[in-house]
Amino acid sequence: MAIAFTFPGQGSQAVGMGKDLADAFPEARRVFDEVDEALGEKLSTLIWEGPEETLTLTANAQPALMAVSMAAIRALEARGLSLKDKVAYVAGHSLGEYSALAAAGTFSIGDTARLLRIRGNAMQAAVPAGVGAMAAIIGLEEPDVAAACAEAAEGSVCQIANDNGGGQLVISGEKAAVERAAKLCTEKGAKRALMLQVSAPFHSALMAPAAEAMREALATVEKRAPVVPVLANVVVQPLGDPDEIARRLVEQVTGRVRWRESVEWFGENGVTTLYEIGSGKVLSGLARRINRDIATAAIGTPAEVEAALAALG
Repeated sequence: MAIAFTFPGQGSQAVGMGKDLADAFPEARRVFDEVDEALGEKLSTLIWEGPEETLTLTANAQPALMAVSMAAIRALEARGLSLKDKVAYVAGHSLGEYSALAAAGTFSIGDTARLLRIRGNAMQAAVPAGVGAMAAIIGLEEPDVAAACAEAAEGSVCQIANDNGGGQLVISGEKAAVERAAKLCTEKGAKRALMLQVSAPFHSALMAPAAEAMREALATVEKRAPVVPVLANVVVQPLGDPDEIARRLVEQVTGRVRWRESVEWFGENGVTTLYEIGSGKVLSGLARRINRDIATAAIGTPAEVEAALAALG
């Protein structure tokens, strides 16, 4: 019976998230103070008071979600939970991989906040507004979606960005190509092909300038071996070497988030419970659609912290 901790990605943010953790646990509040100090601004005020449209900006949402996840981790640790003793693996969805690495001790909280601010800004700046797009494809198999992307590309960028499982794939690239691919997916039998309200074509080759920015940023921070192996998004393999972790984080900017395969890997390697650490329950919902034999639980509120401590002993 093995446990894995998973960490949510962009889209799980909500105004007010983590406030009850900060109020209940001094260790959780210190995380928000640390992030504020690292960024030189009161991100905590934005997280707890909004406005939502400012929190949702990529450069804010990424460090904000990490802060909430780490607030939950510090609350658990202050009450005696040892990740090294109780957790077999950690993993995160896109930016959540940075939260997972902070939890496993590869990066400090301050460095993780700064890395995610750089990542958010670089991803936003990589492509002019309106040039790129993303679309969610529901109810079509991965080979059919990949074929539609290849046919629609016509020499431009169009690729699968996220394989979220449960029949949900996200495609990303140049706007016209993504629109063509979405139409082709509908013709191939997709239940829905929905253009997403996103600010950039994440996890596509168009993000190459952002990948280069992350290569430079990751070279400047102290990296330690994680106390728990990190299942990397782009290769679906547990990693422990800090240099390889950094290399895969660079690849992750333009590469696919292989979440379906990650949950399948957990099931094949003895994981019986996935805990979702931080804001929301998006990953728990995806996991249930991918493998119903894996139990899921969230740790994002004081009550959930106490319930997890009781369950994990």
